[in-house]
Amino acid sequence: MSNELEYLSRRVAAGKLNRRDFLGRAAALGVSAAFANTLLSDAAKAEGPVKGGTLKAGMQGGAATDSLDPALWASQVPYTFGRCWGEQMVEVTPTGGIEPKLAESYEASDDAKTWTFKIRKGVTFHNGKELTPQDIVATLERHGDKNSKSAALAFISEFDTVKADGGNVVIKLKEPNADLPYVVADYHLMIQPNGGKDNPTAGIGTGPYKVVTNEPGVRHAGARHEGHWDQAKRGHADQIEIIVINDATARTSALQGGQVHMINRVEPKIVSLVKRVPGVTIRNVAGKGHYVFIAHCNTAPFDNNDLRLALKYAVDRDEMVQKILGGYGTVGNDMPVSKAYALYSDDIEQRKYDPDKAKFHFKKSGHSGPVLLRTSDVAFPGAVDAAQLYQQSAAKAGIQIDVKREPGDGYWSEVWNKQPFSMSYWTGRPTQDQVYSVAYLKNAEWNDTRFFRDDFDKLILQARSELDAAKRKTLYRQAGVMLRDEGGVIVPMFNDYIDATSAKVGGWVDDVNSELMNGHALTKCWLQA
Repeated sequence: MSNELEYLSRRVAAGKLNRRDFLGRAAALGVSAAFANTLLSDAAKAEGPVKGGTLKAGMQGGAATDSLDPALWASQVPYTFGRCWGEQMVEVTPTGGIEPKLAESYEASDDAKTWTFKIRKGVTFHNGKELTPQDIVATLERHGDKNSKSAALAFISEFDTVKADGGNVVIKLKEPNADLPYVVADYHLMIQPNGGKDNPTAGIGTGPYKVVTNEPGVRHAGARHEGHWDQAKRGHADQIEIIVINDATARTSALQGGQVHMINRVEPKIVSLVKRVPGVTIRNVAGKGHYVFIAHCNTAPFDNNDLRLALKYAVDRDEMVQKILGGYGTVGNDMPVSKAYALYSDDIEQRKYDPDKAKFHFKKSGHSGPVLLRTSDVAFPGAVDAAQLYQQSAAKAGIQIDVKREPGDGYWSEVWNKQPFSMSYWTGRPTQDQVYSVAYLKNAEWNDTRFFRDDFDKLILQARSELDAAKRKTLYRQAGVMLRDEGGVIVPMFNDYIDATSAKVGGWVDDVNSELMNGHALTKCWLQA
């Protein structure tokens, strides 16, 4: 049994066997999931890495409006390319922990209000400048400026002071926050020379690859940064390339034809077909990502909570999970938190499809006529089909939803966070504080439902400073229920991340945080001989 599993784990590491199939075989042999995952981890370490070549990804989630400024990253392509050239003080591990990066260690005061990060020495930016604590201070200052458009502003605004102290960066908070390391691990907080204050779009960082090509919406490429401080673990390929392929069929064909080595967002409805392609491995992992319908709470007719409730009861969640996710996900409950979070409360009543309640609230709202919903192929895999299913289930409650299919290019700049009712996705965040803070606090740059509530903000800030886990869980429960019953977000489903790789890809490790190994696949994987 042991020899068989070791052999199979090596095949997984080599990209020749599906992880799910391996775990199924391990379970059939009576092996625990924990031990099976240990075998996979050991096999991945033993398999490589191999240096050289050009590692290519075909990705959905890119547009002509994408920027190299980390403050503005809102979709997967700029974020994944950013992982190639930029780094943060600390990083979230594939299993959701924290590991040091540009900060080699950190410690907190007993009250969790003062955090000291010891900055790694000998790290150089791509322009040859040596990293200093002042660069990190400047980065946090830029993202925390009240006029900043950074999605990290809601977090950084809770900092009291940020100062360099010798080789350290010292962050003092207005209130305690036991999750502070997760805050500075936010992917927008890539450390730039002088914090990016001089030129935030220069694409200069400390990452394993230098920016060579930047054609937003088309192609991005990088060449290995020979001076990178962590060459044993990152930057195995000589070059990396991202080709923007927003069409799902074209993306799959590019992988099958060998034009790329990995793709993101395989549509669940074609997973079984992709599995049959020789040399292609499906990489799926359950995480905290979720697909959403978002209504602006401050814009008519969605400023009426009865209308919002009508729209929530009009979603057939079970049907959507079955037909859109094909089993690769779970039902949502109109809040961005699932049982994947440590402090999740499992006693919150699950909202179900109820045409009668939807009809009741729709009539009570006083609204008449159709409701316009905007969507696009890039909103999430199967988004257009999901919109049509929603249209059908809502019709049974007497609610007419008109679906407008928008072009993919420009969707994230002209539709999402601008139009009053549209579809989108969230990758989730490591902690409840982050997932609520990034999109639901009043001062959040990405408050895409315009949910502005002082009482909600108070709950989140209380929870952030509460060090007792039980009390913190209670506060998060109250916040979740408030958002579920009064917010503008409809969360019908939590999705698995479904990527695919060719047999040439080595070093793949499942990551619960987001697709393509939380954006690290191009920096951590290699091309096998």
